[in-house]
Amino acid sequence: MITASPSAAVGMSRVTVRLPRAVEPVDDVLARAGHSPVERRMFTRVYGLRDSTVLAPGERLEDLLSAAGEAALGGDRADLVLYGHTLPVQECGVGTRFAERMRTRLSTPAGRFYGISHVGCTSVLRCLELAQRFLGRPGARPDEQVLVLGGDHGSLLDEARILPRTTVASDTAVAVRVTPLPMDRPVAGTAPRYRLAALAHARDTRFHRNLRMSQDEFAAYGKACGALVRRVMEDAAARVGTTAADLDWIMPHMSNAVFWKAVARAADIPRERVCLDLLPEVGHGFGTDALMALEHADRTRRLRPGDRCALVSIGQGAYFTAAVVEVQDETEGT
Repeated sequence: MITASPSAAVGMSRVTVRLPRAVEPVDDVLARAGHSPVERRMFTRVYGLRDSTVLAPGERLEDLLSAAGEAALGGDRADLVLYGHTLPVQECGVGTRFAERMRTRLSTPAGRFYGISHVGCTSVLRCLELAQRFLGRPGARPDEQVLVLGGDHGSLLDEARILPRTTVASDTAVAVRVTPLPMDRPVAGTAPRYRLAALAHARDTRFHRNLRMSQDEFAAYGKACGALVRRVMEDAAARVGTTAADLDWIMPHMSNAVFWKAVARAADIPRERVCLDLLPEVGHGFGTDALMALEHADRTRRLRPGDRCALVSIGQGAYFTAAVVEVQDETEGT
């Protein structure tokens, strides 16, 4: 099933990443879980998964999320905060007034903090769609803004962070501010860095058993993933008048390098356009991967105004999302 997003004009600014202090070798995670030496070599030498970022003793995911959110807001307040997470239950949110504390820390009006889950690792990109709908609703003010947060504490339980024959997940936190695009020429320095140009989603209900799938179901899921990722990328690209092969960059769901080599080959996308730089040192960050890749590419000065980037996520269940963002000139208006 393929669906498309609403078309309210919104921009994204201040993509912020916060990583924990500790790093754990992926090989250690797999060894602790009882995986064979052959499997461990496959993950580290073939899949490209070397290290996994994990919360150090005394660190809390809540603090990383708050720090990322505060940096993304830059002293402003959000009219709505959406927190996308893959794991349905987060340690920080179990009976501890997590939402209340986050509203206070982020200066958010009461009742305007919502968790988005049960769509796997597509949750963070789904938050972009919900932000778009909120800002485009009847009666919305032109000065409203949404803060999107993403992150999971996967290292709490190895069984939750290891996807058989696919990846090992890390602890990460991201944030991005979403605002309406101005109708007139913006004041110098106020243009959003990215324009959210298109979104496309897909779901395949054959794989609803998630980690409880049989070996045959896992094999079928692996084949279906590549095809459905290409479909949502092509659908999102078509909505901005181009093809996936002609997009400037792919900001991927960083499951493993083998998967993306196959997708790039099938979609005729040059491998150098798939931004997998963070894969060895950070690993798979659940739903935060695409935004982390976008922030890294921009921080290392790869992106230029006019570039079109596909942000891609895959969720167990199975869910697929692709968002096309266009890089804007932040000095516009000078």
